[in-house]
Amino acid sequence: MSSPEPFQIPLGITLRDDARFENFLSQGNELLCNTLGQASRGEGEQFLFLWGNRDSGCSHLLQAVCHASDSAGRTAVYLPLDEVLDMGPEVLDGMEHLDLVCLDNVHLIAGNKVWEEGLFHFFNRIRAENNRLLVSADRAPRQLGVNLPDLASRLSWGMVFQVHNLDDDGKVKALQMRANGRGFEITEEVARFLLHRASRSMADLFDLLDQLDSASLSAKRKVTIPFVKQVLNL
Repeated sequence: MSSPEPFQIPLGITLRDDARFENFLSQGNELLCNTLGQASRGEGEQFLFLWGNRDSGCSHLLQAVCHASDSAGRTAVYLPLDEVLDMGPEVLDGMEHLDLVCLDNVHLIAGNKVWEEGLFHFFNRIRAENNRLLVSADRAPRQLGVNLPDLASRLSWGMVFQVHNLDDDGKVKALQMRANGRGFEITEEVARFLLHRASRSMADLFDLLDQLDSASLSAKRKVTIPFVKQVLNL
């Protein structure tokens, strides 16, 4: 039996420490989160396709699966294609031997002949190894505009999930949950103030929460609406 091909994770590609299931509000995405939990343990479907807009949390979930896989003693890698596209599909060589591979932003390869063919061959290799492949995109498989028919077909295999955005109540809960995870509290009133006076993007709101956390620690003050106005110049 030949030994697995060596592979190297590209420099600079690391998991965000806070991208875990524990701080992802699963509201509206409960089945998906359960299915991803199974994947992290080597159970369930061999191939999963997630799609949603920038604010839906696809990237968070793919990284969360990798964290959970590591905790379960399984090998996993997260690759955001926006960061490795210029390296070509050779970056995938040998990764079929991992228990789990997560490819983020797969819509970026649509129309790229070299990448489409490379991903098609990788799909076949990882399937032959009976390991798991999870991909995410900003649209459903049939809307990707992939030119290679065989790849388009494979991307529709397995289970396809739309990652649903949180409504306003869910965003408030997510902000409070993230704050608690960082060791401080914000009231529902403060969370709603942020939601209606700042960006409605969860990524931007979490960035603001980080600013408020640092400022409150420095000033030794609670995060109140007057404090938010002062720090964020609202």
